[in-house]
Amino acid sequence: MTVIEQIEAIPYRLPLLGMLAWGKHSRLDAAEHVLVRVHVRGGAVGEAEAPPRPTIYGETVASIQAILGHLKEALIGLDIRDEEAIASVLGSVANNHTARGALDMACWDARAQVSGTTLFDRLLGPQRRLRVSYILGISDRQVMLDEARRVVEAGVRVLKVKVGRDHHKDLAVIGALAHEFEGAGVDLYADSNETLTPKLAREALRAMREAGLLYVEEPLPVRSLRARASLKKFGELPVIADDSCFSLPDLERELDFDTFDILNIKTARTGFTESLRMLALARRHGKGVMVGSQASTSLGTVHAALMSSQQGVTHPCELSFFLKLPEDIVGEHIVLHEGELWVDELRTIRVDAQRLHRWKI
Repeated sequence: MTVIEQIEAIPYRLPLLGMLAWGKHSRLDAAEHVLVRVHVRGGAVGEAEAPPRPTIYGETVASIQAILGHLKEALIGLDIRDEEAIASVLGSVANNHTARGALDMACWDARAQVSGTTLFDRLLGPQRRLRVSYILGISDRQVMLDEARRVVEAGVRVLKVKVGRDHHKDLAVIGALAHEFEGAGVDLYADSNETLTPKLAREALRAMREAGLLYVEEPLPVRSLRARASLKKFGELPVIADDSCFSLPDLERELDFDTFDILNIKTARTGFTESLRMLALARRHGKGVMVGSQASTSLGTVHAALMSSQQGVTHPCELSFFLKLPEDIVGEHIVLHEGELWVDELRTIRVDAQRLHRWKI
């Protein structure tokens, strides 16, 4: 009763409250994801979402469906409890980060069910109240201010501000945000998405620090390895690693060159298995850790929150993207409490069949 019988890939599309823009030209108008289901003989069904990001990982809805179709031939018939065999199948293909991450998380979910437990029983860490951040995309200043006001009213106390298209406009927006929330306990940091140049990076980070930002994510292109290591040594502003650490081998390389201060782990791309290993490795090297979002629905938020609850996650985590979704595939609403998400309140969140049917592509 523990054999994998089927793998399902169900694409769905949820509208966003406004566009999300980042980097030099990337934008997102809807959360177009794939629900991955692992069916086990006896009735257990593990679920997770795969968010395709063509401009980041090269994945699309179609490519995720295709690779899942390829992998399921080797997965069907395996015992869901055989973690080593499943890991071997997932490791048999390169890239396809969110497809493999979702499969890994869905297998964790199904494995918990066949053992008579839940994901919460298996994964919940000691940190039950998590400080959350919200991703504020690039837009006109007034649009960004209005969105910031809305999410702060909803309970957010940390804003991750996307920057990188116009440095002077970025600083003006940051200044406006700082003035708007002065004395309100709202912290700010920036995500450059690899848009700065080695020549201008130190000055830009110094200006961000003087504007009161906490840290900056991926200021330089990932390919500029030596420049990134040099920038980190100057210490103008703590650097977050994201695009440079898609996988555990990537993290090992970045640690060798000491390019960052804080690691952004995304369960959407490394699942639970590899994410836990990355957390342990980063902590052994004295690095800070946060957990990021890939425009997660409430289902993805639950999975990211379980990772965020682990000992060693030290910084605010991107667990509030659901505030940008007027609709969802689950039947319950997540509530923030003065900047915090309380993980135990997520235990009953499940995919709602009617909502999924409504938004299914």
